[in-house]
Amino acid sequence: MSKTDEKSIIEKLGRVAVLLGGNSAEREISLLSGNAVLKALQNQGVDVVAIDVDKNLITQLRDLKIERVFNILHGRGGEDGKLQGLLEFMRLPYTGSGVLASALAMDKIKTKLLWRALGISTPPFEFLHEGSDWQKIIDDMHEVVVKPVREGSSIGMSIAGSAKQLLEAFQKANAFDSEVMAEKRIKGAEFTVAILADTALPAIELRTHHVFYDYDAKYIANDTQYICPTSLTMAKEQELLDVCKRAFDAVGCAGWGRVDVMQDLNGVFWLLEVNTVPGMTDHSLMPMAAAQVGLNFEQLVMTILQTTLVKDAA
Repeated sequence: MSKTDEKSIIEKLGRVAVLLGGNSAEREISLLSGNAVLKALQNQGVDVVAIDVDKNLITQLRDLKIERVFNILHGRGGEDGKLQGLLEFMRLPYTGSGVLASALAMDKIKTKLLWRALGISTPPFEFLHEGSDWQKIIDDMHEVVVKPVREGSSIGMSIAGSAKQLLEAFQKANAFDSEVMAEKRIKGAEFTVAILADTALPAIELRTHHVFYDYDAKYIANDTQYICPTSLTMAKEQELLDVCKRAFDAVGCAGWGRVDVMQDLNGVFWLLEVNTVPGMTDHSLMPMAAAQVGLNFEQLVMTILQTTLVKDAA
């Protein structure tokens, strides 16, 4: 791309706000991601400011004369359709998925119900509540992963293999969300597939010494292994990319995102969830996947931001 073309794109982008922080359980990760995105845009000459989102957001967007938004708010408030609705109302182009897709993807149960209806493999699950039959759930699924329905970054997650453990896991998850689910644990390899501008990037295989790929393994531990290219055959890799893209599109997601998947010991892929605002820290998977197709971090950030120009044209 010529210098003239680069200047033209930057002019089209106008004044950009990186929305970060917020008050969700993922605030600290959002601050890390947001500051990395901010620096990348500054380095490329974009007119950009950071806004740590609070109740004064509307006033700040207006006073700062923002023309476009890079949303890097993780979790509720930024990833669940609420922020997207506000930006739609203010007619501000923004990165990532729209109102409906964001709300749907944030709700793991509704996402799984949609996938199941479309024949996309996702592990069996149960909605948990105070009156759940803990023993029956364990009898039916043997070992489960308990999750808050509307949290990310593995916050509040636990493994349970007994009725007692299941009750304890429910209480832990319930502290983060009023809605909690138990999902049958799939044992095998774990993968994630990043989607960028309507294209599935090479899959990343995750290996950790932890019981599962938890918050510590994602953001703190230095012994988590990220395998890319994966150990899959070319045919299985393509199958994985195809099903992840289909799942992403089924939810209505757009721009960028990430789909998390397990592969059982028989080689079957089981889709877990969609992340519509993936992490962009030095431990994050999206930049790793982009690097496999020759995009450095700054190029990745600009590619994500430029997807908003397509929204302008639409």
